[in-house]
Amino acid sequence: MTAPSVIRPRVTRVPANTFILVAAWIVSSLEGYDLAVYGVTVPSILGDPSLGIDKAEAGTIGSLVGIGMLIGAAIAGALVHRTGPRRLLLAGTTLFTLGMAICTVAGGVPSFGAGRLVVGLGLGVVLPTINAYVADLSDPGHRSRNVALIMSGYAAGALLSPLLGTALLPDVSYRWLYVIGVIPVFVAIPLVLRLPESPFHLSRTGRVAEAREVEERLGLAPSEAEPAADPGRWLGLGSLLTGGLTVSTVLFWAMSFCGLLLVFGISTWLPSIMQAAGFSLGSALLQTAAMWLGVGVGAIVGGRIADALGAKRVVVVAFLVGTLSLIAMSTRPPTAVMFVLMFISGFGFIGSQILGNAFIVTRYPDAVRGNGLAWALSIGRFGAIVGPSLGAFVLSSGADIEWAFYAFAVPALVGAFAAGAVPRARTAAA
Repeated sequence: MTAPSVIRPRVTRVPANTFILVAAWIVSSLEGYDLAVYGVTVPSILGDPSLGIDKAEAGTIGSLVGIGMLIGAAIAGALVHRTGPRRLLLAGTTLFTLGMAICTVAGGVPSFGAGRLVVGLGLGVVLPTINAYVADLSDPGHRSRNVALIMSGYAAGALLSPLLGTALLPDVSYRWLYVIGVIPVFVAIPLVLRLPESPFHLSRTGRVAEAREVEERLGLAPSEAEPAADPGRWLGLGSLLTGGLTVSTVLFWAMSFCGLLLVFGISTWLPSIMQAAGFSLGSALLQTAAMWLGVGVGAIVGGRIADALGAKRVVVVAFLVGTLSLIAMSTRPPTAVMFVLMFISGFGFIGSQILGNAFIVTRYPDAVRGNGLAWALSIGRFGAIVGPSLGAFVLSSGADIEWAFYAFAVPALVGAFAAGAVPRARTAAA
């Protein structure tokens, strides 16, 4: 008998491939919104006497998301081959929505911090899982494109956050932005329940016939029934630190550390940095929106280029674009130029991490793809922890605002070197 997880896409009126990408895009958009909403609301949170949060505490709360994501990504890396990606997507989506609900009613630093920690746990589970899942269900020649495409949903959700902030703040309570983040889950969870299971997971668990049915419907080559090595050994690390993958694994960890430092540091503090540079809250939020628009465009275009020229080259260029954009913004150019720089910089700030994920899933062998991405993102979460605290330190130090830009330009440059140093794969294209 065919398993329900295999036949679910047939009940839709769209092709299975399209259904998978649309569902993954929607889940990614919720991730992006839930991540970006904190940075958008930080100026209002700092001005809310009922919470009593200062800049240092705001930076700590921002770092709690990174801590949660570190734990969540480690859980995903350890469990993805035991439970399958579909169950992890369902659990992670439920978790980050619960965290947003906690934030809507938080009355102080402990409860607000707890809410963001739970958001981080859910995001940490979903982000590596959904990237690896889409890669599993994509033709090898289109993996970078498809991963970047669904992560453009991440950018779209993040873009919606500052746009809503511009429209609603400060006239409406910032808590409504968190309420808005809860509502779409009632669409996302039914979609996740209708997704097919990964054929690699089905093969590993002995359901080879079901795996072949999924692969046939999606036009994929048959997957191996068993991986070459036990991906669960040492919580999923065993196969990543042996078999010639050690150097690539360590460099991917360094690349993810830098990429996530940029994502979380800039998404948390960009509106506040721009206000400190002399822009109004409305202008700062619109500039943030321009950055996220650049993320979406850059991810889609960069993903297509990565399939043609190799993900490694595109990731290196993205990090360098981020470095140069930060240096240019530190000169405080006219507002029109700043908007252009923000759009371009989105490709470097966050696009480098999105395309870095595509780089990782196309470089590792099929059998360890999920573990590789999950552990890269888990180790990279230390960057997500450092980023918000780094921004808080610079903004609270009394240093000239230029140093806020320089502080993030350095890890962008280091990320470019780490990506460029990843050795050529023996089993996948560069």
